[in-house]
Amino acid sequence: MTDDAPVLRARMYGEDDLSSLPVFAGGFINFGFWQDVAADQRITVEQRVESQFALYRLVFERLGVGAGDAVLEIGSGTGVGAAWAFAEFGPRELHGVDLSPDQVARASAHAQGERLTYRQGAAEDLPFPDETFDVAVSIEAAQHLDDLGAFAAQAYRVLRPGGRFAVSTFFAPTADRRGELAARLDTFTSGVDRDHSIPEVVGHLEAAGFGDVRVTSIGEHVWPGLDRWIAQLGVPEGEWPRRWLTSYRDGLIDYYVISAGRSAGERMR
Repeated sequence: MTDDAPVLRARMYGEDDLSSLPVFAGGFINFGFWQDVAADQRITVEQRVESQFALYRLVFERLGVGAGDAVLEIGSGTGVGAAWAFAEFGPRELHGVDLSPDQVARASAHAQGERLTYRQGAAEDLPFPDETFDVAVSIEAAQHLDDLGAFAAQAYRVLRPGGRFAVSTFFAPTADRRGELAARLDTFTSGVDRDHSIPEVVGHLEAAGFGDVRVTSIGEHVWPGLDRWIAQLGVPEGEWPRRWLTSYRDGLIDYYVISAGRSAGERMR
């Protein structure tokens, strides 16, 4: 990681407002879960937005979120996804936390009283009491984190016994090719994204106390659709944003949903 990485991340989500770029249509900031888009079909903006809703739907369905749940989204960004999930799944309450005060300010437009709120805070030091939530999710945020161990420990801390946790983002499948992503993708070169590997992620979750850790690759529904969308926006094949797909095909990166649970009978350590 370069010394400038935290500054670059702050600028990306602050004054540069990554969510305003055409690649992230609809105010989201995720790569999307792409379904039912024919190979010979031009992708519409509506389909791009739906791909981002679909990623949230996949994660929330994986955790079985329902009316009785208090939910935390770690890295809630502009709040669009949390607001949609609140309406779609109807949890008792849903709270978003994000490191960027600019993102929290944007998300505040979606707040609904005390049941849907957003606040500023770090994933490695969550501003909530112990055993507050039934469900915690983090969608396309953990790739930025420097300390996955603290992230996992904090998620465990704020979950009640029996709570469920899911992380969905891109990681390296293994740790034995570390550094290769930095030679291909600018966000890894700068340190904005970190080349955490799946064995590391699973290890941190288990060390924090989580059990039933399940790792599911969804790359086949992420990378080809994303690449088609980026190409359609006019980015030529030789430029770095087109290398996400080739990096996936070369086994350097994949996109995952990782779920885990806190034992119903276990209290805080």
